[in-house]
Amino acid sequence: MSVSKKQENLERLRQGISTLESIANSPNVPRNIRNMIKEMIASLNDESLPIAVRAANIISALDDLTQDPNLASHIRVVLWQAVSYLEGIRE
Repeated sequence: MSVSKKQENLERLRQGISTLESIANSPNVPRNIRNMIKEMIASLNDESLPIAVRAANIISALDDLTQDPNLASHIRVVLWQAVSYLEGIRE
């Protein structure tokens, strides 16, 4: 993988984490959702797996989370934004 692609992947990862942190730190989000998001952030920061695998795992988890009918629409939109950043990560 080229250096520029690796840097691009790291930037997309940072953007995705930053977006998720905005939800995790919001008092308007239910506690169980905040806790799930914090676990996802920890998984994204765990360097024992390749970056593409970490991103794919979290995309799947976020997809499941966005299907929850009790999730507020404004939270769902922010989660989709995080998914969009993470989908750009390729190895």
